[in-house]
Order: sequence, then structure tokens, then C-alpha cells
Amino acid sequence: MAEIRLAYGRTHTSFVDEAERFQVLAPADETAEQPLSDAQMGALIDDPIESQALEEIISPNESVLIVVSDATRATASGQVVNLLVRRFVQLGVAPSDLRIIFATGIHRPVTAEEKRELLTPFVLQRIRTLDHDANDASAHVELGTTERGTPIELNRALVEHDHVILTGAINFHYFAGFTGGRKSICPGLASARTVAATHLHALDFETGGRRAGVGTGRLDANAVHEECERVAAEVAPSFLLNTWTNEAGEAVRLYAGDWRRAHRLACAEYAETHTLPIASKRPVVVASCGGAPHDLDLIQAHKTLDMAAHACTEGGTIILVAECAGGLGRADFLKWFDAENSHALAARLRESYAVNGQTAWALLTKAQRFDVHLVSQLDDATVRRMRMTPARTIADALAQAGVAADAQGFVMPYGARYMPVVVA
Repeated sequence: MAEIRLAYGRTHTSFVDEAERFQVLAPADETAEQPLSDAQMGALIDDPIESQALEEIISPNESVLIVVSDATRATASGQVVNLLVRRFVQLGVAPSDLRIIFATGIHRPVTAEEKRELLTPFVLQRIRTLDHDANDASAHVELGTTERGTPIELNRALVEHDHVILTGAINFHYFAGFTGGRKSICPGLASARTVAATHLHALDFETGGRRAGVGTGRLDANAVHEECERVAAEVAPSFLLNTWTNEAGEAVRLYAGDWRRAHRLACAEYAETHTLPIASKRPVVVASCGGAPHDLDLIQAHKTLDMAAHACTEGGTIILVAECAGGLGRADFLKWFDAENSHALAARLRESYAVNGQTAWALLTKAQRFDVHLVSQLDDATVRRMRMTPARTIADALAQAGVAADAQGFVMPYGARYMPVVVA
């Protein structure tokens, strides 16, 4: 008998594999990489990827805007931003000319407590922070239209500073390919109209499915990635710092330099080390998001469900372990599940597209393909409305799914961090 501890919010739960028929989908050396020290980060910043050094980019008395991800992503921003702030002050940038803006996209604002955790009290007390509201037209500047017809509407702070510095973390993304890079600006600091227009490219309305080229771990010929990068190019960010983080949210890799090329390299190396080959799919998958902040709400937890689908046979059982202490992620998310099925929802999106409707469509397609059981704090009626079966423990979920004692399956302890790929 094997007992596997899985993260759940800020605590843990256990999965008991009595017959030891479940394979853990995670590298044996997951915890081998040590967190980067300030000195190691500093050395990487001093040796940027296809970019001038910060000392050659930033001049005294110039203004700098640092873009930081919201609380739903582990990016090691506290350490990264501390280093940046100290360095910019050394380069002659006055603290009053430094700003930090949270790239929340269409999500809720960052709370005061989250700001302390993301930036540390040292930075928060000294540097002014800005919030983004995707629905506030007065907060955006219009910068034209892309060749595909996307309106470029971005937070005006991006054009009111001499330099824009992007921070964030690299992970897989189920339709943008990867997080990080251009996503700090689009969708992070774009208007709701721009976000919707770029995300619209994720769907093929003729087939009712994903657009060709769009998918997890894909950048080349990915229309969503290309359009977001095109929008971000209007800002011409001066520098980028993207991290990989471990289970504790500490930075174990840092990619610093040109905002396109450093991001590309980070994604390529992430895919190489975070793709897990499997001989075949299995009928049962138990997947934890990896705890907070990855299971803060259902919209974030869906990314783990998407990865679990890569490892589960069609019609199989997926047990999604996600606390969802923050609820669904948006108050209007549940309304999309009034649709009869995913095809009806796709038709609805064709008439009136919304980003959260696209996420709901992605979830609904998986709930139709698999028997999904959700271990969470969400109320039972809400979970059932989304076509999933509610449970409070993994054991309860396995029992109500009728999983046989001799069934073979996978356990995914780190959610969306690793992508299973069938290798013949």
C-alpha cells in the first residue's frame, strides 16, 4: 500500500493506493533544484539573453514601470522585484519615478494582503502600486488595430513611463501555449475588449472546437500567442525577467533579457524538462493542482483538469483535487453552464464572445468527455451545474465513481506543471 500526499490549498490531503496500481506523474528529482539566491539572480540579470544590460538601458532620472502578476500565479515576485527596485535606485531612478502595476487582466483586483505577499512589506512601503481595471475605458489608451483586426487598448501607464519591465513565471497554458512574456501585457494590462478579441482566436467556430495550432505548449502558428505578442509589441518592453518556481513558490530558474527571445528560450527549456512521456493513457487520473495559489479558484484549477485530460482514456475518470477557497474566480462564470452542451455553448460564444465563456466551454468539453469528480470546497449544486460530481475527499470520489480496486491510473501531484505525452 502506498500513501501519496497531495497539496490542497495551504494544506494537504492523501491518496491511498492500496493495490499500488497508480503511477505518479512527476520527475523523481522534482525537489532537486535549489532556489536561486539573490547573488545568483543578480549574475543572471548581469548576463541578459540577447539584450543590453540594464545599466545600458536605464538612465538616471528616467521613469520605470514594473509589471507583476496577480496572486493566482507563483512567480517569486517578492525576490525578483526587491532586486529590481534596489538596482534601479542604484542606477539613479528616484523611488518616486518607480511604479509597480498588477497585470490582473479581466480578473479581480489584488487585495492589500496579497500585495504584501507578492511584493514584501519593504517594497510595498516604498514604491507606489497601480491597479488595472480592464473595464475602465478611461484607464486605457488606444494604439490602433492589429492586422487581424484586434483593437489595441492598453493601460495608459504602459505609455506614461520611459521603461516597462516585465516579470512573471513560465508554465504551460492550455491555449496560449505558455504563460509569461507577452501575457504580462496582453491580456494582463489590456482592456476587456482587447482581451476578448485575442482570446477569440482560440476557437474555430466552423468546427466548434479548438483552432488549429492553438494548444498546450505550442507557440509556433498559435494565433492566440501571436496576437498577444503583436499587441505587446506596441509597448516595446525594455526588459523581461521570467522565472520557473518550485512547489514552495521559490525561483529555481531565471530568464532575463529581451522580452521575446528570453521568453522563447524559457518556454523551450521548460517544455523539454516538464514534458513527461507515458506509454499509454489510463482510465483513472487523480490530479492535484499543487495547492495554493494554483487551486485558489476554479478558473485556475481548470488548467490542471486540462493536463489530466492528456493522461486519461476517453470516457475515463478524473479526480480533480482543488480547494477553490476563492470560489469560481468570477461571479459570472456559472451562467455559461446554462447551455445544453459544449456545442450549444460554442454557438452562443460565436454570437457573443467572452473570455470566461471560452474557459467554461473548455471545462464543459472535458466534463462531457470524462467522468470528472471535483474534490473542493464548492457547494454541491454549483459543481453539478458544471457537469462535474462533487466530493469532499479523494476516497469518496473514487467510491462514487465506482473505480475498481484493480484499476490502473495516474497520480499528478503538481497539476498543470507537467504535461503527459503518449510516446509510442
